[in-house]
Amino acid sequence: MEIGVTEAVQKHVSRHVVPPKPISQRKLDFEHSRPRWLREMAAEAIGVFFYVYPGIASQASFFLNGTEPVFGSLFQIGWAYAIGIAFAIITCGSTSGGHFNPAITICFAVWQGFPWSKVPRYIFAQIFGSFLAGLLLVGQYYPQLSALAAELRAKGVSPNSLGGPGSVLCSFPGPTQTNYGYLFFIEFFVDSFIGIVIWSVLDPANPFIVPASAPFVIGLAYANMVWGFANVTISTNLARDLGTRIVAAIFYGGDAFGDYSAISILVNVPATLFATLVYEIILRDSFAIIAKGHNVHEE
Repeated sequence: MEIGVTEAVQKHVSRHVVPPKPISQRKLDFEHSRPRWLREMAAEAIGVFFYVYPGIASQASFFLNGTEPVFGSLFQIGWAYAIGIAFAIITCGSTSGGHFNPAITICFAVWQGFPWSKVPRYIFAQIFGSFLAGLLLVGQYYPQLSALAAELRAKGVSPNSLGGPGSVLCSFPGPTQTNYGYLFFIEFFVDSFIGIVIWSVLDPANPFIVPASAPFVIGLAYANMVWGFANVTISTNLARDLGTRIVAAIFYGGDAFGDYSAISILVNVPATLFATLVYEIILRDSFAIIAKGHNVHEE
């Protein structure tokens, strides 16, 4: 029976799938000649672009239409980032490892033996991908964003404030959110939550995750924190925030790098290191990894 079912499935697939074209030696030679480091950097930049672009596009739709529910909500924005992250991992993860976050790259170097020599270029590529996403979005929404910036300036309000064009691109606290210690701890624990989820998803001993589900679980971890704390102001990713913040500074003023920017840019790294430290000390079970054949004892 098994053989019969298998043959039936194979015949069904062969009827509906176009046979692949044979791969030429010329194509193999071309692919082999590409510098590995350049492919990895491009994949990290493209992946971050895929993650950031849908998120800020959703924010643009929301803010430019006066936060009218028909044009979006925090729920929609959370899903935009979640699905964008899933697409980023699916599209580019097989080429570069799918870090898309400087803090994750650093944690891989600390805990998993990722070469430290690659860390600076991965981080540069990640920030560059976010910068490109912000630049493209400003180009696409330039008339609307410029009009909103002019409207806010006429009221004596900086475009780089909550509800302004700058906040479409990156995080800015509300007028009453002046307690930076509070904002620091919110960002720290939000990023720690995401970090633990990512590290657990990447644990080969975790029986609840299969490779096909990993991109969506990681995306949902981000969305979960957007839904819970976006009203408090969070950034969640150094590259995502810094790349688009540079764009905000170029178009809407240097005050994009105000006092809060240090929290939104830098807290992600120590928070994720803390999260992965907790996982490595308390939750990691290396014997289970060895028993499942995913690793070996060094002796």
